[in-house]
Amino acid sequence: MAAPLSDQQVQTLRQQLLDDYAQLRETVHEELLRCSTDERFIELAGRVHDPGEESIADLLADLDLEIVRKHTAQLQAIEAALQSIDLGTYGRCIECDTAIEYERLRVYPTARRCFDCQQRYERNYRGGSTPTL
Repeated sequence: MAAPLSDQQVQTLRQQLLDDYAQLRETVHEELLRCSTDERFIELAGRVHDPGEESIADLLADLDLEIVRKHTAQLQAIEAALQSIDLGTYGRCIECDTAIEYERLRVYPTARRCFDCQQRYERNYRGGSTPTL
């Protein structure tokens, strides 16, 4: 069983989360600016004349939007972790309420489950539901 986090560990992880948050916000900002001024999208959109070219233009736009969506989800996870620090619940597993190992949080500071519960969660929900008769 992992020991609860010390105040120093929580403050170290808080700073890591804040640094990651600032970096991700900048990345999202740059990505959105690049998407809006990307010459290849503008050029491709201007010369789309058939369904094949249109699907390629859509694919390129969708890929960039997916990158932004992924970063946005990471920002939300960081915000949730910072809020749990403020509430005093950070570092507790949402499944079994045991302390999450400091080393796990150092590597993955937005972790919401202890290692065992995360493994169980991934086993149960990794591929979605499988149809049964």
